[in-house]
Amino acid sequence: MPDTLDAVDIRILEMLQHDAGLSIAEIAERVGLSSSPAWRRIERLKRAGVILRQVTLLDHEQLGLRFEVFASVKLQLPSRENLEKFEAAVADWPEVVECSTVTGTVDYMLRIIARDMHAYDDFLRDKMLALGLVSDVQSRIVMRTPKRTTAAPLELITSPEGAEA
Repeated sequence: MPDTLDAVDIRILEMLQHDAGLSIAEIAERVGLSSSPAWRRIERLKRAGVILRQVTLLDHEQLGLRFEVFASVKLQLPSRENLEKFEAAVADWPEVVECSTVTGTVDYMLRIIARDMHAYDDFLRDKMLALGLVSDVQSRIVMRTPKRTTAAPLELITSPEGAEA
């Protein structure tokens, strides 16, 4: 799909990444289209899977979820069956807000949000280690987050004409 994105598509995506609550009329005005063509472009981007979903970002601190951890997880035996079991369990754990398989000496990197250190300890003991699949967890407690974004770096996409969008 990136080859078929034009400068208007990229501008629409930029706007939606920063404020998914914009109305079609606002988006259309900002990109120089009428509402119907802007709506059609957005729907095309959804059908193509470029727009996965539109969400609201919440402030974890304001919600009392002040403890964030990056955990490196190594399975005892990283067989296909164990990987699938672990990933199915992770999908059900609300504390895990991101899970990636990675290269290197560990199998997964998890981003975990909890109320406090005690809640994180409960999560480790009662959920992750209770699976019986994990041989090692290395926890990195987040002290401060100077940058956080969910926005894809659209400036890295070049337009079909070869010029940057």
